[in-house]
Amino acid sequence: MSRMLVGPFNRVEGDLEVALETDESRVTSARVNSPLYRGFEQILQGKPAIDALVYTPRICGICSVSQSVACATALADAMELEVPPNGQLATSLVLANENLTDLLTHFYLFFMPDFAREVYAGENWFAPVRQRFQAVKGDAAREMLPSRAEFLHLMGIMAGKWPHTLSLQPGGTSKPVDAQERVKLLMIISGFRRFLENTLFGAPLEQIAELNSIAALEQWRDQDHWKSSDLRTFLHLSGQLKLDQLGRATDHFLSYGNYLQGGDKLFRSGQWREGVVSAFNPAHVREDLSHAWMEGSDQPPQHPTEGTTNPSMDNRHGYSWCKAPRLNRQVVETGALARQLVNGHPLITDLARQSGGNVQNRIVARLLELAIVVPQMEQWVKQLDPKEPYCSHGIIPDTATGSGLVEAARGSLGHWISIKKGKIENYQIIAPTTWNFSPRDEQAIPGALEQALEGTPIRKDEQEPVAVQHVVRSFDPCMVCTVH
Repeated sequence: MSRMLVGPFNRVEGDLEVALETDESRVTSARVNSPLYRGFEQILQGKPAIDALVYTPRICGICSVSQSVACATALADAMELEVPPNGQLATSLVLANENLTDLLTHFYLFFMPDFAREVYAGENWFAPVRQRFQAVKGDAAREMLPSRAEFLHLMGIMAGKWPHTLSLQPGGTSKPVDAQERVKLLMIISGFRRFLENTLFGAPLEQIAELNSIAALEQWRDQDHWKSSDLRTFLHLSGQLKLDQLGRATDHFLSYGNYLQGGDKLFRSGQWREGVVSAFNPAHVREDLSHAWMEGSDQPPQHPTEGTTNPSMDNRHGYSWCKAPRLNRQVVETGALARQLVNGHPLITDLARQSGGNVQNRIVARLLELAIVVPQMEQWVKQLDPKEPYCSHGIIPDTATGSGLVEAARGSLGHWISIKKGKIENYQIIAPTTWNFSPRDEQAIPGALEQALEGTPIRKDEQEPVAVQHVVRSFDPCMVCTVH
């Protein structure tokens, strides 16, 4: 038995270290450390409640809109505000713009470059894959980045800037969209659709979204050469490297649901376990501090409304600044795979029933979500009514509590606020990577990534095992959000 410390990781937002115990050929145990403490929950204490809209987007530079939406939703809950239909549509468009940008960026810039590593130089697919996906130098990045930049013009029209927009408010959005801007928005989304259909998928988005089984996916894959589209290339590599057998964790998935329109969400909320979808109860969320560098590590896990964030290096069991959120004392995984399982997409359900949560299935779910949401964005733009209001207005109550539960690109994001005398008495946040990269809990049960890494193969003389890289990146970690 030997030990190995992997990190810091490149192409990861924030700082990450993974301590591995290994035998000669595989990982036997993992401990995941989020080594950078930031303290946003302490910064927010005592501030005017409305100021949370300014502070929380700055938790992250790549998913700041998600933080804004969660914060605005928590304030709306505290203020008992109803958001008008235009406000819901506009919020969904801005959130989807960021989420889809993140999904695309992860695939092309964070995940696929690992297949261009020299460790794969002996594979017969290596040369074309390296030419296409090598970090910085690959053809794919040069093709994707202009499309990504053009797609983000939607953010400029609807939110003014990105990141850290201030247009998202508790009652909706402060930026109305006129008839001429609607045409511009449709043109932007249409251009993004063309890139996805021509380059990523090599097929219409609707065809990809309607794939309803493993057999249908394999049939589509085999209709053309594996280099004909980037999704086919990934599926080819997955088959060659057996990525569907790598990185399986709890097979218990959580989604808060996303993109509210009226009383319904495009992606519903719930939890998925053993093929069964059941309701999600926010009251069952707890944060365990037993293995975190936090005060209160000897106390029972608390719901975020009662939780505290006070750093302390005195916990002898601690090995991360990340807390350990649990749902009914259970470890859960969150992300695009969870969203599509809870929402009942037949392809993702078929994949999960066959092989659970793994590297391949997480990536397929992310790319599938691009194909599902872009056509929805086109419909949302068409439903905007320039003559109707975009925002409701209200007053911050003297005393209140509220919560905002949304889906960021990486999974379930929750904000909980307590207001006293108009100011923030307590503010607690659980980010998607907090769920996925949590340390052990009071029962010594490892978090989702720690479980996913157990059994990961290690090649002879590897110092940074490539399979470990694949597993870690399949969750698309955002470490700055993790230890906000």
